[in-house]
Amino acid sequence: MKNVLIVGKKSYIGVYFAEYAKNDFNVDTVDSFGGAWKSADFSKYDVVYHVAGIAHVDAKKDQEELYFKINRDLAIEVAQYAKEKSVKQFIFMSSIIVYGESKTLEKQVITADTLPSPNGFYGESKLQAEQGILPLADDSFKVVVVRAPMIYGNGCKGNYPRLAKLAKKLPFFPYFDNERSMLYIDNLCEFLKLAILNDANGIFFPQNKEYTNVPKLVKTIAFANGKKLRLIKGFGLIIKLASKFPGAVNKVFGSLVYDKGMSNHFDWAYAVKTLEDSVKETEGNK
Repeated sequence: MKNVLIVGKKSYIGVYFAEYAKNDFNVDTVDSFGGAWKSADFSKYDVVYHVAGIAHVDAKKDQEELYFKINRDLAIEVAQYAKEKSVKQFIFMSSIIVYGESKTLEKQVITADTLPSPNGFYGESKLQAEQGILPLADDSFKVVVVRAPMIYGNGCKGNYPRLAKLAKKLPFFPYFDNERSMLYIDNLCEFLKLAILNDANGIFFPQNKEYTNVPKLVKTIAFANGKKLRLIKGFGLIIKLASKFPGAVNKVFGSLVYDKGMSNHFDWAYAVKTLEDSVKETEGNK
């Protein structure tokens, strides 16, 4: 049984994965703050999973230095230390945001030929971390970079709980034909498990097997909470006009997806939950 160390003791993904994988691996966690991670004896671990980072705070200009310090510098330092201590595999949580955040309603389909082009310092800090970590890979030190889309599940932060809050309050929601790649936490954890068991190496793009239409997602969340919510057409022009201004409209109604051919890792064996089932579980376990 492999020994796995999670760096990011209180992180949502780290806590969830530690519980999810406890029967498959010997899992320990360590805090990432103030150099506390160096208290762990890295030499006894086969895998280090670095999930520490900041994303779900307002990305204000005066926080740029903090983003790079944590998302880039710390990640590279931990990866270098893991290699020095003969760890066999290093897993780094990156993000689809290295390709840029949606700032228009124009559909963005990321393919294997799409080059990263971050348009904010969160994405830039993640990309620069990748650029510092990937060259460390060799025959004895595998590096897995996970460019995850929006991750959701019970207790998650970010856009999903905001949408869930709206779903529980509103009697109707504007319908708009969009698509989003998303990743349920169980599907992510199963991917991580398979990546470890298969000694994976490289950049990966896991996502749910189905794309998400955000208005339909809001309706599904409402239904899971015993509430009826109508999707109303006819808001297209208003949404398009509102999209000209920076804000939540493009995040909610914009389209950003991975081409599905990029995500068939392990023949989709990691996609253990459908979108509908994942929403039921997320809303039913609170």
